[in-house]
Formats: sequence, structure tokens, C-alpha cells
Amino acid sequence: MSPPVNNDLHHLSRLQDYYARHRTWPSYSRLGSILGLQAKSAVAKLLHRLEEQGYIERSPDETWSPTDRFFTRPLADLSVRAGMPEWLADGSEHPVLIDALLVKTPSRTVLLPVQGDSMRDAGIHEGDLVVVERCQSAAPGTLVVAAVDGEFTLKTLIRDEQGWALQAAHPDYPLIRPRQELSLFGVVTGLIRRYGQP
Repeated sequence: MSPPVNNDLHHLSRLQDYYARHRTWPSYSRLGSILGLQAKSAVAKLLHRLEEQGYIERSPDETWSPTDRFFTRPLADLSVRAGMPEWLADGSEHPVLIDALLVKTPSRTVLLPVQGDSMRDAGIHEGDLVVVERCQSAAPGTLVVAAVDGEFTLKTLIRDEQGWALQAAHPDYPLIRPRQELSLFGVVTGLIRRYGQP
């Protein structure tokens, strides 16, 4: 694949912003105004270059649609310090598809909104989304979503001399032991939090 030319990455970012806002691909007539290109031939050439780069593709009915690469985000080569600021490059040679980082098995993965503050000391707060992969077993010390006597909860799975239990990450919440049944819904594989206004 040849590298992007001209302002291709700028145009790509505008298409990505449009898709994020509207969750649909713009019509061909709308593309020119979105990209600031007046000539249809310029739009056509850009689309073919983005196709060559693997960002978009043609469907069987000859309409354009985004590929997985369209949704990748730059991964900086440097880590960010929580102390003094450090310069970070905007681009990266290793773009990342966020879904690929958080979701190993899509067919068994769900996102669950968090309610309450029982896991605050584990860094999980109300309003967060936990990424949960469905499974029937987990090792002690694993963050899990489990049903305890029919009630679902997010806690750390532990095992002691009395058997399996669920532990909160907050001093005001007691250890949870099932009266009858504890069944595992899945293990937490990731966390999503949005800061600022939606």
C-alpha cells in the first residue's frame, strides 16, 4: 500500500467525525461539502485512495462503507506521565482498534453500566461501563459479575475456608456469601469511562 497523499488524513478525520456523530456513511453528494471538495472527480480520487489504504471498501451493491481500520485510533509511542507533562506525537505507526483491546470474544461480551459505589476503591465508579466476558468459572481475585441468590452484583471473587464469596472494594460493604446459590455471569475484562459532558 502506498502512503496517504495530500490532505488524505485530514479528510479521513472529517469522515470519522461525521460517522461518529451520525452513525451512517454520507451520501456521495454530501461528501463534497463535508470534505470541502468541489469537484466530484476529487472526491472520487480521495475515496479510491482511502480504499487503497484499507479505510473504506465497496459493498456488493457498490456503496462505500468503513472498514475496521477506519475505526482505529493512534497509539502513541510514549506513555503519558501523571506528573510533569511530556510531549506526545499526534500520530503513530501502530494504530489500535479500541474494540480489539477490550473485546476478545464478541459473541460472549456485553457492556454493563455500573450502579453504586461498592467498587470505588478498585477504581470502578457509578456511571462506568464494565466490559464483561461471559464465562462459568474464574480464579479467586478476579473481578466478576455474579448472581447471588438471584441478585446480580459486581465484586471481586474470593475463596476462603468457608467457601466462595464476593468482596466489595469499599469498607462500608460487607462480604457477600450466598445463602443458597452463587453463579458466575462473567469476568470483567475492561472498563470504559467518559469524562466531561456527553
